[in-house]
Amino acid sequence: MGFLQDLETKTLIGDGAIGTFLYLKGLDRCFEELNLSDPTRVQEVHEAYITAGSQIIQTNTYAANRIKLSRYGLENKVASINEAAFSCARAAAGEKAVYVVGTIGGIRGFQKGAQSIQEIVQSFEEQMNNLLESEIDGLLFETFYDFEELSTCLSIARKKTTLPIITHVSLDEVGVLHGGISLKDGLTALENLGADVVGMNCRMGPFHMLQSFEEVPLLKKAFLSAYPNASLPDYKDGRLVYQTNPKYFGDSAKSFVEQGVRLIGGCCGTTPDHIRAAAEAVRNREPMKEKRVKVKQKQSVIVIHKEQVASLASIASTRKSVIVELDPPKKLNTERFLEGSKELKEAGVDAVTLADNSLASPRICNLSLASIIKRDYNVRPLVHITCRDRNLIGLQSHLMGLHTLGIDQLLAVTGDPTKIGDFPGATSVYDLASFDFIRLIKQMNSGVSFSGKDLGAKTNFSIGAAFNPNVNHLEPMVQRMEKKVECGADYFLSQPVFSKEQIADIYRVTKHIKVPIYLGVMPLTSSKNAEFLHNEVPGIKLTETTRERMARVSGDLEASHYEGIQIAKELIDEVHRYFNGLYLITPFLRYEMTVELTKYWNWKNLQLEPKKITN
Repeated sequence: MGFLQDLETKTLIGDGAIGTFLYLKGLDRCFEELNLSDPTRVQEVHEAYITAGSQIIQTNTYAANRIKLSRYGLENKVASINEAAFSCARAAAGEKAVYVVGTIGGIRGFQKGAQSIQEIVQSFEEQMNNLLESEIDGLLFETFYDFEELSTCLSIARKKTTLPIITHVSLDEVGVLHGGISLKDGLTALENLGADVVGMNCRMGPFHMLQSFEEVPLLKKAFLSAYPNASLPDYKDGRLVYQTNPKYFGDSAKSFVEQGVRLIGGCCGTTPDHIRAAAEAVRNREPMKEKRVKVKQKQSVIVIHKEQVASLASIASTRKSVIVELDPPKKLNTERFLEGSKELKEAGVDAVTLADNSLASPRICNLSLASIIKRDYNVRPLVHITCRDRNLIGLQSHLMGLHTLGIDQLLAVTGDPTKIGDFPGATSVYDLASFDFIRLIKQMNSGVSFSGKDLGAKTNFSIGAAFNPNVNHLEPMVQRMEKKVECGADYFLSQPVFSKEQIADIYRVTKHIKVPIYLGVMPLTSSKNAEFLHNEVPGIKLTETTRERMARVSGDLEASHYEGIQIAKELIDEVHRYFNGLYLITPFLRYEMTVELTKYWNWKNLQLEPKKITN
């Protein structure tokens, strides 16, 4: 008899948390390494759960894969750690009627692109092969946030073994997986891929997990499983803590049985006391053979019809276009910034772009200034958003606010690290990289939040992405552009370029890209400015000729201004030849320079017949 046969007629009790249980005992390190350095401690945890009533225990191998162990320099101990983990669990089970399953945890978090699916598969197969070499009774895949990762790993495992496989997804929102997949559809898909037991673990306590199961029917082949957290976590004195109410957990176990769940365990914050309460609560309770499913009323996604205005991507696809960056001030006086926005509008810009604390230095919030210039001067704002200053919660909230204000042009960037700015000790968040951020914005355009929740309406963002051509080899940067297009980028803004030859080279390697490129040009203000940009600003290099021209007029403000404008106009001539989009960067709020260059660009548009540009 195996545990699948047992599940045919009764509800089985799994174990609870291993990591947070050890954490409560004062250990704060790589818990999987304890399989080698302190196996007695690990075995004692297993024994405590068995004594409490666990009929299925899992090996202490949640993060025992090459990718996660590399954080501790243990990537070459995958085999020994997994082997030792099984030995600890089997020794604890002894001759008791207890099943031992090999646990494999999910790898992907918020940043989908942090590891490729190929890297994940290699790491997964290495760990799985080590566990399959032992005498485990099955496999448990737990805390999988990314459905692609879980379905890929399950498909591989199902081809390699006939052992029972339990698969657990982790949700952020009740009843829905990341990407908007309903829990019902996700669990059904896992059943069809060969999972024997499907369910949820982590992230939610019993209350929300029960709500999620209300919409899930009994499946045709797979059994349902639930491993909730003890509660929602709290943060006290630098530590995550969970409410410990074993009686509540036990009462919830009864409700899980009523929802058709056949395997009940616990995740973060649960202890042997929780498992004991659950075991006592479901003892002698018959599993459900039939279930009435709660039908969720499907909410209509509202499409708010606003005045249709062409996006910057569509403008640059059909005609010559110019946008100008005007940095928000570092001080509270906004008069010059607002005057510059007004002058640029009158000069004929298609948008004014506002950086998001450029070079990691605090400035007036670009959202505030964008709202003002849109309302008071009818200027279209293009708002830059970095992943540096906001966590995932803040990013999504910020996007919702932009949508509410009717601001629909965005530049999604990772952001300069704080070390180069005014506060080098400040924290850089980087929950997401630019690729993931672009995906998030695109997902919100379909009316779905990052966690998969229905937003009730669709956003309408046009997404710009950054492109740095100031590198020794353009091909890797072009590959990044291609990847950003796959993620949903609608157009590109480049870092400023200072060479006509460079502009031609950029066109040559990017002409196959099917979205517009706004090529960056920034007028120089002085020789010192040129030398600073060349020697100290990441991603910017000037030609020797340009630096020499600026050096010849060093110390003469009027001559430096004139020379900077002339160099910029020569570059604009070349941009006009190859690209439909020009991106002017205003230095030090000297908007008079970019106003003049905007007028020059528009004058050229009147003089020359625009040629069709493929990108």
